Amino acid sequence: MIVAVAAGVLVAASGVGLGLWASSDGDGSPAGSTAASAGQTPGGRDEEGAAQGKSPSPSPSRTYPLSEAPRTIPSVRDHTPERGPGWRPAKDHRVVVTDPALADEGRLIAGELGLAYAGEKGDRRDGDLRLELNRGSGANPESYTMTVRGGRVTVTAPAEAGVFYGTRTLKQEIKGAGTAPEGVVRDEPAKQRRGLMLDTARKFYTAGWIEDRIRELGDLKYNEIGLHFSDDQGFRIASDSHPEIVSEQHLTKAQVKKIVDLAESRHITVVPEIDSPGHLGAVIAAHPDLQLRNAGGGAVRGAIDISEPGAAKIVDDLLNEYAGLFPGGQWHLGADEYQALVVSDPEASFPGLAAAARDKYGPDATVEDLTTGWLNDRAATVRAHDRTPRAWNDGFFRGGSVPAAKDVQVAYWTGKEIGARPPVEYLSEGRKVINYNDEFLYYVLGEPLTFVYPTGERIYEQWTPLVLRGTTPVPDRYDAQILGGSFAVWGDIPRAQTQDQVAAGIRLPLAATVQKLWDPDRPELSWAQFKALADKVD
Repeated sequence: MIVAVAAGVLVAASGVGLGLWASSDGDGSPAGSTAASAGQTPGGRDEEGAAQGKSPSPSPSRTYPLSEAPRTIPSVRDHTPERGPGWRPAKDHRVVVTDPALADEGRLIAGELGLAYAGEKGDRRDGDLRLELNRGSGANPESYTMTVRGGRVTVTAPAEAGVFYGTRTLKQEIKGAGTAPEGVVRDEPAKQRRGLMLDTARKFYTAGWIEDRIRELGDLKYNEIGLHFSDDQGFRIASDSHPEIVSEQHLTKAQVKKIVDLAESRHITVVPEIDSPGHLGAVIAAHPDLQLRNAGGGAVRGAIDISEPGAAKIVDDLLNEYAGLFPGGQWHLGADEYQALVVSDPEASFPGLAAAARDKYGPDATVEDLTTGWLNDRAATVRAHDRTPRAWNDGFFRGGSVPAAKDVQVAYWTGKEIGARPPVEYLSEGRKVINYNDEFLYYVLGEPLTFVYPTGERIYEQWTPLVLRGTTPVPDRYDAQILGGSFAVWGDIPRAQTQDQVAAGIRLPLAATVQKLWDPDRPELSWAQFKALADKVD
């Protein structure tokens, strides 16, 4: 299955809450302060230079209309129009950085637009694309300001991520329209977690295919990719601590490191998931002594016996091992669909678990308490590696003697489980939630049960981060607790689609999802216009 904190100030004119922008328009002048924006004749561009594909030279003889906002996915949240010809890349243009930390961003956009990467330079030339850091500004690290003026482009941000997103906007502008419009873009995401989750356990995806998705996600300003690499059907990453559990078809650690490095270069965190105490069939196949059995001795598929000390040891071995492979700050612990809890009377059906719960937590403790204790113990394991834990919402229970640790974030995916709790219950407890709504964001191969492949159109027109369950949004007052969302690809019937079919099937849903995570307000474009734009800029 499946952090940057914005310092908010209200922009009353637009009606949206925007953080403190990465201020400075690159040349020291405030946005819209030029004579051009005041309606006077600005510097123009000669037609000969334009015909040769170069940025035309300034000319006092031509008047330009006010520019229009760029068309990108996700759309920019604020654009101050100015009069001028805009900017287009040419072979004699340079990418210049003001900080060596921006070398990766500079080289990437230079290669994409066919420009020369000049590194750190103090001089300014016509046609320059200048990347600047404005550290310590207090702004959202993912925010940026992009100024197109006087034949140059300047992208300024408080952190490398913001600069990278500015270059993604510029890349889409050029790919879609050929020219970046004159004026100033001020942009930042509404939600800090924007992800795609891949079930690589049930359907194996090649390293190259995953790398292609990371490049796609980076251009769309996503910042997470989740890898659910352990389940009943397979364990898909090499292990040194427990090689006996690894499936024949798997990724090597070298391949994973390359994936992680590519993701980091795109400011994307790889979020690993070893789901437990359910969905551990691949581990149990190599360790049948850890199989959970009911009162009649029947094996429970995929469920590990959490009363056995060896169960905690093997899972913690794996969590500790992979902490070195996945350096990002997020970790998914799973915790969903533990089959001991889908029966009417868990204590009667699993007397061993019930006895272990009473021994550990007191005479009134239940199997739910023991299961919550398991989640808390695994959270402590990853917390020791400075990771923020998350778990599926059906791994949290109402009441009980043992509450889930407060810092475990809720990955909300469904309300179909036994004893389902509405999203507001988690939010009213003060928990932070990530939206994986299975009504809109679940791409389940083969469409089993009641699942149907989600469409970009439905996400674009009906879903927002507040819609956590079904189609009804939670109250606006909980918006700040919803950290973001994630589209999820599940491999229930793995041969239902090829890798290429999956990539094609999720392309528009991914575009629509990130649009609503970046700016959840009603989109300006119609779906037909948005779809046409996606075809231009991807």
